[in-house]
Amino acid sequence: MYNQKFSLSWSVSEEDSGSLLREFLSKYDISKRALTDIKFKGGYILVNGLEVTVRERIKMGDSITVIFPPEQGSEGLLPEDIPLQIRYEDDFVLVVVKPHSMNTIPSREHPNGSLANALAGYYKKMNIQATIHIVTRLDRDTSGLVLVAKHRHIHHLLSEQQKLGQVKRRYQAVAEGQVGCSGKVEVPIGRKSTSIIEREVRDDGRYACTLFDVRARTKDYTVLNLELLTGRTHQIRVHMAYIGHPLAGDDLYGGHRDRIDRQALHCYELKFLHPFTKKTMNFQEGLPLDMAVLLEGKTSETVFCE
Repeated sequence: MYNQKFSLSWSVSEEDSGSLLREFLSKYDISKRALTDIKFKGGYILVNGLEVTVRERIKMGDSITVIFPPEQGSEGLLPEDIPLQIRYEDDFVLVVVKPHSMNTIPSREHPNGSLANALAGYYKKMNIQATIHIVTRLDRDTSGLVLVAKHRHIHHLLSEQQKLGQVKRRYQAVAEGQVGCSGKVEVPIGRKSTSIIEREVRDDGRYACTLFDVRARTKDYTVLNLELLTGRTHQIRVHMAYIGHPLAGDDLYGGHRDRIDRQALHCYELKFLHPFTKKTMNFQEGLPLDMAVLLEGKTSETVFCE
């Protein structure tokens, strides 16, 4: 697989017998852009092993194979030998754990050491001929599960799932103070006029909605499970600060760094429909050590909500 061009194959059912190949491929989300790339950039469409055009009419039992053009490694992205925490891998996707203090992609301030650099190094080692396609990104100081597509077409399919809200992520956070057992924050978020980084709740911002549920409490903190119904920059951090409970360590939004030196936010659950097998994929990842220790100690009694 890794030494060959990426390909997908199907067998024509009675339902699709008599269709144009173009119609059949559209049913399987092969986009017009992908067909153009296949035609002009070194790909092939085969019916029963013979190269054809999309105007071919197909019949039941035909074997359809789409061979995509080869992908080049990301220009300017330095492959680095950085260990990856891989939770799942097949020919189509990767699920990895990003530690905190690591960018998802390089930035001007941190041009190296990102998850993308680590993936490029892994692809080079494993001879995976693909550009880096990260489907779900996390802030530098947020840890947790990240979904990666191993081909442009798979990235396209997963992006379509995202638009429909079918790629689900849930987070765990440690917020300062005592938060009610459950709730919803539904206020708009926009960029703060005095900063290119910081966001704030503002009337002219974009609609944003965060659901939260209390899982445990200590004397100083509340452990929350959270789900985003929208995907605004810094959404959880801004919304929790807005209700008076900034995340521990999140000094940008009013949290304190006396016991943790980054925002205590972790993507603990990732759920999506596998773009090829159509099976529901669900992964969970426990809290990292720096967040877990916030909940330890004899002076911090944990109380679970009913």
